[in-house]
Amino acid sequence: MTEPTHFTISELAKEFEVTSRTIRFYEEKGLLSPTRNGQHRIYDKADRVRLELILRGKRAGLSLDESREIIDMYAPGSSNERQYRFLLDKVNNKQAQLERQIEDIQQLIVGLEEVRDRCETALKSNKGSSEKYPMPLAYRRIQH
Repeated sequence: MTEPTHFTISELAKEFEVTSRTIRFYEEKGLLSPTRNGQHRIYDKADRVRLELILRGKRAGLSLDESREIIDMYAPGSSNERQYRFLLDKVNNKQAQLERQIEDIQQLIVGLEEVRDRCETALKSNKGSSEKYPMPLAYRRIQH
């Protein structure tokens, strides 16, 4: 059985689990270039591969412009070293960014744990007391 060489928008949407609107959006951005048969879009193997690469880039956190740049660097018959180096740089930068975000999240969690501990301490110390709860310690630093 031969591999298909042309695809409809519905076939690609189903295969890659995206909406037809997503594919049309990539077309509007100039990332895909289907031919037309009346009102119908006909995508070739190159469009299919580009869509697959766009979606991989998206999962890796690349912008559409970055994905476009990487895809456009592809040169059949060459080693594509420039393309690989560019992609490697993007991946390394994205990983470093995510690692910084993880550190920020860990610091936020520590801060939340401190607030929780202060609130629990305040609740325990005032248990059975008829006096009002004072301003939570966690927020006292914020006052002017």
